[in-house]
Amino acid sequence: MKPIAFVTGATGFVGNAVARALLKKGREVRVLARKTSNLSLLKGLPIEIIPGDLRQPDSLLEAIRGCKEVYHVAAQYTFYNPNPDEIYANNVQGTHNVLLAAMKASVPRVVYTSTVGAIGIPKDGSYGDETTPITLQDCNGHYKRSKFLAEQEAFSFFRKGLPVVIVNPSAPIGEGDAKPTPTGRMIVEFLNRRMPAYLDTGLNLIDVEDVAVGHILAAEKGKGGERYILGNKNLHLGEIFRLLSEMTGLKAPKIKMPHFVALVAAHASELIAKWTKSPPRIEKEAVQLAKKRMFFKCDKAVRELSLPQPPIPIALKKSVNWYVEHGYINEKISKQLKDNPRLVLES
Repeated sequence: MKPIAFVTGATGFVGNAVARALLKKGREVRVLARKTSNLSLLKGLPIEIIPGDLRQPDSLLEAIRGCKEVYHVAAQYTFYNPNPDEIYANNVQGTHNVLLAAMKASVPRVVYTSTVGAIGIPKDGSYGDETTPITLQDCNGHYKRSKFLAEQEAFSFFRKGLPVVIVNPSAPIGEGDAKPTPTGRMIVEFLNRRMPAYLDTGLNLIDVEDVAVGHILAAEKGKGGERYILGNKNLHLGEIFRLLSEMTGLKAPKIKMPHFVALVAAHASELIAKWTKSPPRIEKEAVQLAKKRMFFKCDKAVRELSLPQPPIPIALKKSVNWYVEHGYINEKISKQLKDNPRLVLES
């Protein structure tokens, strides 16, 4: 019998990539999904879907029992929620519930998906790594605070004897970003010509498929109770748009928007969102995070896990092609991009 891997968050971007990577490795895959979840990313995959909810502990223990690996990827990844208690219920209490069930089921290996947002950024402008300190007070916004607290849950369970490894993905891009994530939405806005200006900030980008491989490598080679940054290339936002411009032929924005202007726009956008009951176009927490360049060292994961580091333009091409194929880009630009030879991926 093949070993069974249990995955939370498989209906989302990173979790779905993890489930697919596990299938490629020959694992039996069991996933948790709420009855209200959109299962489109799971369509056609030979997996077992267990109905349940992170916030309902009774739905977890039987789902996890008998599994050799648990990958807790699920989280409410949003920088805006008019009811922030939901973020903590999913990200903090949900993590506690999953890890407790894994401990009760005596699972031999657990990988918890954190974020680089739970890692500090040095004040001297150097890159953060797994040892860079951060406190709850350093965390702007409910999402980042919730992930910091959830990571503390993982450390706590390790001290109690759970063999849990923590991975901290940077900004994943690539195929399957259906929601899309804040990074994916930025790419979509660029392609749809709705990005007249940009902030002077930076991100560490990585292909979501490499993030998924990093999860499996962490289960195979990672040391319990330690963190591994799953990242690849540090790029200023202007450099990202330049790369997108070179591969698409679309002009990159040249105007740098002052941070305070973006913050005012975000406040206004969130006020409108409260009135319209729809997500804001600009999220205040995202703008606050952008005040610092989210640059990190990935040496530890490369050295200890053999994390792949392919050229990042390949992942950007995958993103562009996926958004075009799935109807995120307006018809005129979509046709132009489909005919662009620079976006062809080598097999």
